[in-house]
Amino acid sequence: MPRRRIGFWYRFAAVICKPPLVVLLKRDWRGMENIPAEGGFITAVNHNSHIDPLAYAHFQYNTGRVPRFLAKSGLFNKGFVGAAMRGTGQIPVYRESTDALSAFRAAIDAVERGECVAFYPEGTLTRDPDGWPMTGKTGAARVALQTKCPVIPVAQWGANELLPPYAKKPRLFPRKTSRVLAGPPVDLSRFYDQEMTPELLKEATEAIMAAVTGLLEEIRGEKAPERPYDPRTERMEQRRRTHAQRNGRNGRQDRTRGERAAVREAHEEGLGT
Repeated sequence: MPRRRIGFWYRFAAVICKPPLVVLLKRDWRGMENIPAEGGFITAVNHNSHIDPLAYAHFQYNTGRVPRFLAKSGLFNKGFVGAAMRGTGQIPVYRESTDALSAFRAAIDAVERGECVAFYPEGTLTRDPDGWPMTGKTGAARVALQTKCPVIPVAQWGANELLPPYAKKPRLFPRKTSRVLAGPPVDLSRFYDQEMTPELLKEATEAIMAAVTGLLEEIRGEKAPERPYDPRTERMEQRRRTHAQRNGRNGRQDRTRGERAAVREAHEEGLGT
């Protein structure tokens, strides 16, 4: 299926966004040849800064294949921003509602129309202390297995040095470099034509995230942790620690109350000092 034309809104957004990106970030872009020239496909990208969607979109815009991002539905109702989101064909995600699955249906439709849908499989900014990709959610794998489209892993680094995760102010100096590396398609053929069980989707997602992490290792010139950071495991561990601390405080309070009671009893019996 032929590619979709870039369109007015994407070109207009590029006119606004590209100049400050060029000023703020040097570029080290590689792997553009891995972005398919025709047909629908998915990109799976690591997420480490609030501005990395702009840095990554700049990279892919220059390949001639613009990405359609999955974005929070609230952004589509905000005046000019909402008009730009709708005009550029971004896909709204309705969280915690009966429309939550509509984003995946829209992603499948977009791929089948020959477009690129960009996924951040982590679902949010990485919480890994050193900025490595976390465990992924299964949305990208689900769309990929249903459509059998190419999945292009993409790693990026540099936007997070300009605006670190959860920071409020950018670090403008010295000038940072946006490093983006797109790899060859992830081979998911072994998962095709099978029942999409949670286990299968988890395994396919791990294959996608392993490819993204490998590319980031190449960019950074260092090895990622053997096990990716898992926010669910961390939340469970935090609850366990909180519960243990609470029980420890309660136990100490019980022991203190017991000791005070014993002193009072001993005093009353004439055995105390």
